[in-house]
Amino acid sequence: MLANMKIIVVLPAYNAAETLKQTYDEIPHDIVDEIILIDDASKDATVEMAQSLGIPTIRHNRNRGYGGNQKTCYTIALARGADIVVMLHPDYQYTPKLVTAMAAMIASEQFDVVLASRILGRGALVGGMPLYKYISNRFLTLFENIMISQKLSEYHTGYRAWSRAVLEKLPLQNNSEDFVFDNQMLAQCAYFGFRIGEISCPTKYFAEASSINFERSVVYGFGVLKTSVQYRLQRMGLITSSLFVDTVDARLPTLTDVDVGRLLVGSKLSA
Repeated sequence: MLANMKIIVVLPAYNAAETLKQTYDEIPHDIVDEIILIDDASKDATVEMAQSLGIPTIRHNRNRGYGGNQKTCYTIALARGADIVVMLHPDYQYTPKLVTAMAAMIASEQFDVVLASRILGRGALVGGMPLYKYISNRFLTLFENIMISQKLSEYHTGYRAWSRAVLEKLPLQNNSEDFVFDNQMLAQCAYFGFRIGEISCPTKYFAEASSINFERSVVYGFGVLKTSVQYRLQRMGLITSSLFVDTVDARLPTLTDVDVGRLLVGSKLSA
């Protein structure tokens, strides 16, 4: 715990068997209260590896996509009483050693959201980010900062920390279940007035690290542009987008500890 706040690390996993142990070993277990892995119908031994490490695990019975995986991650973390949730990819692309710093920024009550930025400093290109991804990252981030009226170094990192208040408020059920989920979530945070902070994070690109291909990157890029335009038009009162509604039905479902217990230990999540 930090400042008497319960910290849960969630691992949205897909074919992460080869890198899961490295990721798990470097998580700062002295301040993290729980670690939960959500497996998105992996085709490798991710679930078996997680269970061998003693990580509570839930497996989707079909692949729901990156966004769908996160919806489950946050639903379970909230049910387990998390005050701070850190979403960490188990592919070892981001260092787990920053969990403490990210959680502390939220525990200090100065930020509601913390992003581990690959762009602050020289982490991205030094870590092997493909040049086309770096250039597209910079272009999309500039466009988003203009449209969303923020000054972030990047919107596309997969390493994020959230306060409980954020996860309970955002209409995440209305978000995509694909990769653009991440971007929609940040646009929602800006729309509802949550404070977003950043921390510099080194990154590593290697064969086992997850990375979407060029075609999926293009689809993601157009999704980012669409989200930014939706935000601006919503602010101008020209549209009413489901991404920015404030209704209970659009928020994550509420589960009890009993519900979570039924899903853990190799059980499959109906989806």
